[in-house]
Amino acid sequence: MSATIDVKPSGERPSGQRDERVLRTSPLRRLLGRPELGSVVGALAVFVFFALVADSFLRASSLSTVLYAASTIGIMAVPVALLMIGGEFDLSAGVMVTTSALVSSMFSYQMTANVWVGVGVSLLVTLAIGAFNGFMLTRTKLPSFIITLGTFLMLTGMNLGFTKLIDGTVSTKTIADMEGFPSAREVFASTLGVGGVDIKITIVWWLALVAVASWILLRTRAGNWIFAVGGNKDAARAVGVPVNKTKIGLYMGVAFGAWVAGQHLLFSYDVVQSGEGVGNELTYIIAAVIGGCLITGGYGSAIGSAVGALLFGMTSKGIVFAEWNPDWFKFFLGAMLLLATLLNAWVRKRAEATK
Repeated sequence: MSATIDVKPSGERPSGQRDERVLRTSPLRRLLGRPELGSVVGALAVFVFFALVADSFLRASSLSTVLYAASTIGIMAVPVALLMIGGEFDLSAGVMVTTSALVSSMFSYQMTANVWVGVGVSLLVTLAIGAFNGFMLTRTKLPSFIITLGTFLMLTGMNLGFTKLIDGTVSTKTIADMEGFPSAREVFASTLGVGGVDIKITIVWWLALVAVASWILLRTRAGNWIFAVGGNKDAARAVGVPVNKTKIGLYMGVAFGAWVAGQHLLFSYDVVQSGEGVGNELTYIIAAVIGGCLITGGYGSAIGSAVGALLFGMTSKGIVFAEWNPDWFKFFLGAMLLLATLLNAWVRKRAEATK
Protein backbone atom coordinates (compact mmCIF):
# COMPACT_ATOMS: atom_id res chain seq x y z
CA MET A 1 0.00 0.00 0.00
CA SER A 2 1.46 3.32 -1.00
CA ALA A 3 1.66 6.17 1.42
CA THR A 4 0.36 9.58 0.47
CA ILE A 5 2.05 12.71 1.71
CA ASP A 6 -0.03 15.81 2.26
CA VAL A 7 2.25 18.65 1.23
CA LYS A 8 1.31 22.00 2.71
CA PRO A 9 2.27 25.29 1.06
CA SER A 10 5.25 27.05 2.59
CA GLY A 11 4.37 28.74 5.88
CA GLU A 12 1.02 26.93 6.27
CA ARG A 13 0.42 25.17 9.56
CA PRO A 14 -0.89 21.60 9.86
CA SER A 15 -4.66 21.40 9.86
CA GLY A 16 -4.79 20.70 13.60
CA GLN A 17 -2.94 23.85 14.55
CA ARG A 18 -3.86 27.52 14.45
CA ASP A 19 -1.75 30.61 14.42
CA GLU A 20 -1.35 31.76 18.03
CA ARG A 21 -1.86 35.36 16.89
CA VAL A 22 -5.50 34.66 15.99
CA LEU A 23 -6.30 32.39 18.90
CA ARG A 24 -9.00 33.71 21.19
CA THR A 25 -7.84 34.20 24.75
CA SER A 26 -10.15 34.01 27.70
CA PRO A 27 -10.79 37.10 29.85
CA LEU A 28 -8.97 35.38 32.72
CA ARG A 29 -5.84 34.91 30.62
CA ARG A 30 -5.92 38.50 29.49
CA LEU A 31 -6.37 39.63 33.10
CA LEU A 32 -3.46 37.51 34.32
CA GLY A 33 -1.32 38.98 31.56
CA ARG A 34 -1.78 42.56 32.76
CA PRO A 35 1.39 43.94 34.46
CA GLU A 36 -0.62 46.07 36.87
CA LEU A 37 -2.74 43.21 38.25
CA GLY A 38 -0.60 42.71 41.35
CA SER A 39 -0.56 46.42 42.20
CA VAL A 40 -4.34 46.67 41.76
CA VAL A 41 -4.85 43.80 44.19
CA GLY A 42 -2.47 45.46 46.64
CA ALA A 43 -4.18 48.83 46.27
CA LEU A 44 -7.59 47.32 47.00
CA ALA A 45 -6.19 45.61 50.09
CA VAL A 46 -4.59 48.85 51.36
CA PHE A 47 -7.81 50.81 50.67
CA VAL A 48 -9.95 48.33 52.60
CA PHE A 49 -7.42 48.20 55.44
CA PHE A 50 -7.33 51.95 56.03
CA ALA A 51 -11.08 52.24 55.50
CA LEU A 52 -11.49 49.90 58.46
CA VAL A 53 -8.82 51.30 60.79
CA ALA A 54 -9.19 55.05 60.05
CA ASP A 55 -12.66 56.53 60.50
CA SER A 56 -11.89 59.66 58.45
CA PHE A 57 -10.26 57.83 55.53
CA LEU A 58 -13.46 57.53 53.47
CA ARG A 59 -14.40 61.20 53.73
CA ALA A 60 -14.43 63.03 50.40
CA SER A 61 -11.89 65.58 51.65
CA SER A 62 -9.59 62.79 52.84
CA LEU A 63 -9.75 60.96 49.52
CA SER A 64 -8.99 64.24 47.77
CA THR A 65 -5.89 64.59 49.93
CA VAL A 66 -4.85 61.02 49.08
CA LEU A 67 -5.25 61.69 45.35
CA TYR A 68 -3.22 64.88 45.61
CA ALA A 69 -0.38 63.07 47.37
CA ALA A 70 -0.53 60.34 44.74
CA SER A 71 -0.55 62.84 41.85
CA THR A 72 2.63 64.61 42.97
CA ILE A 73 4.39 61.24 42.74
CA GLY A 74 2.43 59.91 39.78
CA ILE A 75 3.34 62.80 37.46
CA MET A 76 6.93 61.58 37.61
CA ALA A 77 6.20 57.87 38.07
CA VAL A 78 4.53 57.68 34.62
CA PRO A 79 7.54 58.75 32.49
CA VAL A 80 9.90 56.91 34.84
CA ALA A 81 7.85 53.74 34.23
CA LEU A 82 8.15 54.18 30.47
CA LEU A 83 11.91 54.63 30.86
CA MET A 84 12.12 51.46 32.95
CA ILE A 85 10.10 49.54 30.36
CA GLY A 86 12.76 50.75 27.93
CA GLY A 87 15.39 49.17 30.18
CA GLU A 88 16.93 52.27 31.79
CA PHE A 89 16.94 54.30 35.03
CA ASP A 90 17.15 58.00 35.85
CA LEU A 91 18.62 58.83 39.24
CA SER A 92 18.53 62.55 38.46
CA ALA A 93 14.72 62.72 38.22
CA GLY A 94 14.20 64.00 41.76
CA VAL A 95 16.64 66.93 41.66
CA MET A 96 15.62 67.69 38.07
CA VAL A 97 12.21 68.71 39.44
CA THR A 98 13.92 71.25 41.69
CA THR A 99 16.16 72.43 38.85
CA SER A 100 13.09 73.08 36.72
CA ALA A 101 11.49 75.19 39.43
CA LEU A 102 14.71 77.11 40.17
CA VAL A 103 15.32 78.00 36.53
CA SER A 104 11.77 79.25 36.10
CA SER A 105 11.88 81.33 39.28
CA MET A 106 15.35 82.84 38.95
CA PHE A 107 15.07 83.64 35.24
CA SER A 108 11.75 85.41 35.79
CA TYR A 109 13.04 87.36 38.80
CA GLN A 110 16.48 88.32 37.50
CA MET A 111 15.32 89.23 34.00
CA THR A 112 12.19 90.96 35.34
CA ALA A 113 10.34 89.08 32.65
CA ASN A 114 6.81 87.79 32.55
CA VAL A 115 6.59 84.60 34.59
CA TRP A 116 5.58 82.68 31.49
CA VAL A 117 8.93 83.50 29.89
CA GLY A 118 10.65 81.83 32.81
CA VAL A 119 8.31 78.84 32.48
CA GLY A 120 9.22 78.49 28.81
CA VAL A 121 12.95 78.78 29.45
CA SER A 122 12.62 76.20 32.21
CA LEU A 123 10.97 73.78 29.77
CA LEU A 124 13.82 74.15 27.28
CA VAL A 125 16.51 73.73 29.95
CA THR A 126 14.82 70.70 31.51
CA LEU A 127 14.33 68.98 28.14
CA ALA A 128 17.99 69.68 27.37
CA ILE A 129 19.01 67.90 30.59
CA GLY A 130 16.92 64.89 29.58
CA ALA A 131 18.44 64.91 26.08
CA PHE A 132 21.92 65.12 27.66
CA ASN A 133 21.22 62.01 29.74
CA GLY A 134 20.00 60.09 26.70
CA PHE A 135 22.84 61.31 24.48
CA MET A 136 25.52 60.39 27.01
CA LEU A 137 23.94 56.98 27.50
CA THR A 138 23.84 56.15 23.81
CA ARG A 139 27.26 57.60 22.97
CA THR A 140 29.32 56.28 25.88
CA LYS A 141 27.51 52.92 26.31
CA LEU A 142 27.92 53.35 30.07
CA PRO A 143 25.15 52.03 32.34
CA SER A 144 22.31 54.48 32.93
CA PHE A 145 23.01 54.17 36.66
CA ILE A 146 26.43 55.81 36.21
CA ILE A 147 25.29 58.44 33.70
CA THR A 148 22.31 59.65 35.71
CA LEU A 149 24.17 59.42 39.03
CA GLY A 150 26.67 61.86 37.58
CA THR A 151 23.83 64.13 36.44
CA PHE A 152 22.24 63.85 39.88
CA LEU A 153 25.43 65.04 41.58
CA MET A 154 25.99 67.86 39.09
CA LEU A 155 22.42 69.13 39.39
CA THR A 156 22.53 68.92 43.18
CA GLY A 157 25.65 71.09 43.25
CA MET A 158 24.36 73.49 40.58
CA ASN A 159 21.02 73.95 42.33
CA LEU A 160 22.71 75.02 45.53
CA GLY A 161 25.64 76.89 43.95
CA PHE A 162 23.65 79.00 41.49
CA THR A 163 20.92 79.81 44.02
CA LYS A 164 23.46 81.10 46.56
CA LEU A 165 25.40 82.93 43.84
CA ILE A 166 22.38 84.70 42.36
CA ASP A 167 20.04 85.14 45.33
CA GLY A 168 22.56 85.03 48.18
CA THR A 169 20.57 82.36 50.06
CA VAL A 170 19.54 78.75 49.59
CA SER A 171 16.05 79.73 48.43
CA THR A 172 14.71 81.84 45.59
CA LYS A 173 13.02 85.23 45.89
CA THR A 174 9.24 85.34 45.72
CA ILE A 175 7.73 86.01 42.30
CA ALA A 176 4.11 86.15 43.47
CA ASP A 177 3.78 89.83 42.52
CA MET A 178 5.12 89.40 38.98
CA GLU A 179 3.09 89.58 35.78
CA GLY A 180 1.74 86.23 34.67
CA PHE A 181 1.96 84.57 38.09
CA PRO A 182 -1.84 84.25 38.63
CA SER A 183 -2.41 82.58 35.25
CA ALA A 184 0.59 80.27 35.71
CA ARG A 185 -0.70 79.28 39.13
CA GLU A 186 -4.06 78.43 37.55
CA VAL A 187 -2.34 76.02 35.15
CA PHE A 188 0.09 74.36 37.56
CA ALA A 189 -1.17 74.79 41.13
CA SER A 190 -4.86 75.69 41.17
CA THR A 191 -7.67 73.98 43.04
CA LEU A 192 -10.86 72.91 41.29
CA GLY A 193 -14.21 72.57 43.00
CA VAL A 194 -15.91 69.31 42.02
CA GLY A 195 -19.14 68.45 43.83
CA GLY A 196 -18.16 70.54 46.82
CA VAL A 197 -14.76 68.83 47.08
CA ASP A 198 -11.47 70.60 46.35
CA ILE A 199 -9.44 68.81 43.67
CA LYS A 200 -5.87 69.87 42.90
CA ILE A 201 -4.99 70.51 39.25
CA THR A 202 -2.06 68.08 39.57
CA ILE A 203 -4.60 65.24 39.58
CA VAL A 204 -5.74 66.36 36.12
CA TRP A 205 -2.12 66.55 34.90
CA TRP A 206 -1.48 63.08 36.34
CA LEU A 207 -4.49 61.43 34.70
CA ALA A 208 -3.71 63.14 31.39
CA LEU A 209 -0.13 61.82 31.47
CA VAL A 210 -1.36 58.30 32.28
CA ALA A 211 -3.79 58.44 29.33
CA VAL A 212 -1.17 59.74 26.88
CA ALA A 213 1.48 57.26 28.07
CA SER A 214 -0.95 54.34 27.81
CA TRP A 215 -1.90 55.39 24.29
CA ILE A 216 1.77 55.60 23.29
CA LEU A 217 2.57 52.17 24.74
CA LEU A 218 -0.46 50.32 23.41
CA ARG A 219 -1.46 52.10 20.21
CA THR A 220 1.66 53.50 18.54
CA ARG A 221 4.81 52.27 16.85
CA ALA A 222 6.85 54.14 19.46
CA GLY A 223 5.26 51.95 22.13
CA ASN A 224 6.43 48.83 20.32
CA TRP A 225 9.91 50.34 20.14
CA ILE A 226 9.92 50.99 23.91
CA PHE A 227 9.06 47.38 24.72
CA ALA A 228 11.54 46.13 22.13
CA VAL A 229 14.56 48.10 23.35
CA GLY A 230 13.73 47.15 26.94
CA GLY A 231 13.46 43.47 26.10
CA ASN A 232 16.55 43.14 23.90
CA LYS A 233 18.08 46.26 22.38
CA ASP A 234 20.42 44.32 20.07
CA ALA A 235 17.56 42.31 18.60
CA ALA A 236 15.50 45.50 18.32
CA ARG A 237 18.29 47.26 16.46
CA ALA A 238 18.62 44.27 14.13
CA VAL A 239 15.00 44.63 12.99
CA GLY A 240 15.26 48.37 12.41
CA VAL A 241 14.14 49.89 15.72
CA PRO A 242 15.81 53.30 16.30
CA VAL A 243 17.22 52.33 19.68
CA ASN A 244 19.20 55.51 20.36
CA LYS A 245 16.36 57.87 19.42
CA THR A 246 13.93 55.85 21.52
CA LYS A 247 16.11 56.04 24.62
CA ILE A 248 16.78 59.76 24.18
CA GLY A 249 13.05 60.33 23.75
CA LEU A 250 12.33 58.42 26.96
CA TYR A 251 14.78 60.56 28.93
CA MET A 252 13.20 63.68 27.50
CA GLY A 253 9.83 62.30 28.62
CA VAL A 254 11.16 62.10 32.18
CA ALA A 255 12.40 65.67 31.80
CA PHE A 256 8.94 66.83 30.72
CA GLY A 257 7.40 65.23 33.81
CA ALA A 258 10.07 66.96 35.93
CA TRP A 259 9.14 70.28 34.35
CA VAL A 260 5.44 69.85 35.18
CA ALA A 261 6.24 68.79 38.76
CA GLY A 262 8.75 71.63 39.14
CA GLN A 263 6.27 74.29 38.03
CA HIS A 264 3.73 72.92 40.50
CA LEU A 265 6.35 73.14 43.25
CA LEU A 266 7.14 76.76 42.36
CA PHE A 267 3.62 78.07 41.94
CA SER A 268 2.34 76.29 45.03
CA TYR A 269 4.80 77.96 47.41
CA ASP A 270 6.10 81.01 45.47
CA VAL A 271 9.69 80.18 46.48
CA VAL A 272 11.88 77.11 46.04
CA GLN A 273 14.45 75.61 48.39
CA SER A 274 17.52 74.59 46.39
CA GLY A 275 18.11 71.40 48.39
CA GLU A 276 14.71 69.84 47.68
CA GLY A 277 14.17 66.75 45.57
CA VAL A 278 17.08 64.62 46.77
CA GLY A 279 15.84 61.07 47.30
CA ASN A 280 12.58 61.49 45.40
CA GLU A 281 14.00 59.59 42.42
CA LEU A 282 13.81 56.39 44.47
CA THR A 283 10.15 57.10 45.23
CA TYR A 284 9.36 57.34 41.52
CA ILE A 285 11.23 54.13 40.74
CA ILE A 286 9.55 52.28 43.62
CA ALA A 287 6.11 53.43 42.43
CA ALA A 288 6.89 52.07 38.96
CA VAL A 289 8.17 48.75 40.36
CA ILE A 290 5.14 48.34 42.62
CA GLY A 291 3.02 49.03 39.54
CA GLY A 292 4.49 46.05 37.71
CA CYS A 293 7.56 47.36 35.88
CA LEU A 294 10.49 44.97 35.81
CA ILE A 295 13.95 46.15 36.83
CA THR A 296 15.28 44.35 33.76
CA GLY A 297 13.01 46.24 31.35
CA GLY A 298 10.60 45.18 28.62
CA TYR A 299 7.55 44.78 30.88
CA GLY A 300 5.18 47.16 32.63
CA SER A 301 2.44 49.72 32.06
CA ALA A 302 1.62 53.37 32.66
CA ILE A 303 -1.55 52.41 34.51
CA GLY A 304 0.51 50.26 36.86
CA SER A 305 2.72 53.23 37.74
CA ALA A 306 -0.42 55.22 38.55
CA VAL A 307 -1.61 52.46 40.87
CA GLY A 308 1.83 52.38 42.49
CA ALA A 309 1.63 56.13 43.10
CA LEU A 310 -1.87 55.69 44.51
CA LEU A 311 -0.52 53.11 46.95
CA PHE A 312 2.01 55.71 48.12
CA GLY A 313 -0.73 58.28 48.60
CA MET A 314 -3.03 55.92 50.50
CA THR A 315 -0.27 54.67 52.77
CA SER A 316 1.30 58.04 53.59
CA LYS A 317 -2.03 59.73 54.31
CA GLY A 318 -3.76 56.64 55.71
CA ILE A 319 -1.17 56.44 58.49
CA VAL A 320 -1.94 60.07 59.39
CA PHE A 321 -5.72 59.52 59.31
CA ALA A 322 -5.27 56.44 61.51
CA GLU A 323 -3.26 58.63 63.94
CA TRP A 324 -0.26 56.34 63.85
CA ASN A 325 3.33 57.41 64.21
CA PRO A 326 4.37 58.54 60.68
CA ASP A 327 7.83 57.12 61.32
CA TRP A 328 6.32 53.77 60.37
CA PHE A 329 5.68 54.93 56.80
CA LYS A 330 9.07 53.73 55.53
CA PHE A 331 8.44 50.31 57.08
CA PHE A 332 5.11 49.96 55.28
CA LEU A 333 6.72 51.25 52.10
CA GLY A 334 9.41 48.60 52.20
CA ALA A 335 6.88 45.88 52.96
CA MET A 336 4.69 47.03 50.06
CA LEU A 337 7.67 47.00 47.70
CA LEU A 338 8.62 43.43 48.61
CA LEU A 339 5.06 42.09 48.56
CA ALA A 340 4.20 43.84 45.29
CA THR A 341 7.37 42.58 43.61
CA LEU A 342 6.68 39.00 44.73
CA LEU A 343 3.05 39.25 43.65
CA ASN A 344 4.00 40.73 40.28
CA ALA A 345 6.50 37.92 39.70
CA TRP A 346 3.84 35.32 40.56
CA VAL A 347 1.31 36.97 38.25
CA ARG A 348 3.81 37.03 35.39
CA LYS A 349 4.64 33.34 35.84
CA ARG A 350 0.94 32.47 35.87
CA ALA A 351 0.42 34.54 32.74
CA GLU A 352 3.27 32.77 30.94
CA ALA A 353 2.00 29.35 32.10
CA THR A 354 -1.45 29.96 30.64
CA LYS A 355 -0.17 30.94 27.19
